[in-house]
Amino acid sequence: MSLPPLVEPAAELSVDEVRRYSRHLIIPDVAMDGQKRLKNAKVLCVGAGGLGSPALMYLAAAGVGTLGVIDFDTVDESNLQRQIIHGVSDIGKSKAQSARESIAEINPLVDVIVHDEQLSTDNVMDVFAGYDLIVDGTDNFATRYMVNDAAVLLGKPYVWGSIYRFDGQASVFWAEYGPCYRCLYPEPPPPGMVPSCAEGGVLGVLCASIGSIQVTEAIKLLTGIGDPLVGRLTVYDALEMSYRTIKVRKDPNCPLCGEHATQTELLEDYEDFCGAVSTEAAEAAQGSTITATELKEWQDAGKDFLLVDVREPAEFEIIRIPGSVLIPKGEILSGDALASLPQDKQIVLHCKSGVRSAEALAALKSAGFRDAVHVQGGVLAWQAQVDPSLPTY
Repeated sequence: MSLPPLVEPAAELSVDEVRRYSRHLIIPDVAMDGQKRLKNAKVLCVGAGGLGSPALMYLAAAGVGTLGVIDFDTVDESNLQRQIIHGVSDIGKSKAQSARESIAEINPLVDVIVHDEQLSTDNVMDVFAGYDLIVDGTDNFATRYMVNDAAVLLGKPYVWGSIYRFDGQASVFWAEYGPCYRCLYPEPPPPGMVPSCAEGGVLGVLCASIGSIQVTEAIKLLTGIGDPLVGRLTVYDALEMSYRTIKVRKDPNCPLCGEHATQTELLEDYEDFCGAVSTEAAEAAQGSTITATELKEWQDAGKDFLLVDVREPAEFEIIRIPGSVLIPKGEILSGDALASLPQDKQIVLHCKSGVRSAEALAALKSAGFRDAVHVQGGVLAWQAQVDPSLPTY
């Protein structure tokens, strides 16, 4: 369905702007009126990472007058494979500041507002209030639900995207005209069920595909052209090079945007709502957690134990702790690997950061391996505390 333009047009375009945006101006659907609306628009991009990079670059190139970017992270070398708004010289720099500098090179006519801070329940309503449209480039469920809730409570549309390995999704959520994110996903997935990009990986160019869709939808909403993805979900499979669209209906029983909504404010704790680890994993890890330096001390002392790496084979090839054997978490959770584990020696589990090993630890505890432990911080802690010569990912 076509929707009215989100913003009013600016009074005029300068001669420089006419020259810069001429290829937009000769499109009948955009023309002077549409470009003036873009000039008058204020768009906030949540995150300057994988999705935020192409989104910010194309929003700037398109002539969105005011761009906000909120990100509290710094640029890491592992970001450069997909976060193309940053370069080698930006490593260690604030992502928000790095993004502003890149935007200035793309289009100095754009006013960039930097929010070099973490988005939280304390600031999200105030930050969102100053913008017409939100582009969601987040990579975790807690922030996604918070972004959705704040947008609905403020009556603002937002363009959502998600990426993982070779798959991407995109949609527009605007409770005034269609469903919200909670209508599509009423509850977050169980902890550990959906790996993050840091755990499962992502094809770098996938970010450009989904980020470009997000910008296209933003332009359509701001100018009032085309048929936005309100009430529809686009699913992209890069391996098959296929797109499909799924209808998403507004849930009349949605607690946030339904007919009898019961949620009238933000939740107190979105991390708690989504759960970083399951209750079982948290309970299993309590009193059964060792540090990377303790693991090294155990090895040096010749303590008899089996060190099990619960990551995936591809990760095992990148970096491994000496003496570890690979048994992916899924084989432990399914029970397939339990028979091969020794009963006469202690089991020590580790993963990349400690989340997956805690989930595997809970499974081992319930199967009778009472003295099993896991390594806090996983291979990242080992690299930082024991052997800095190893790579990270």
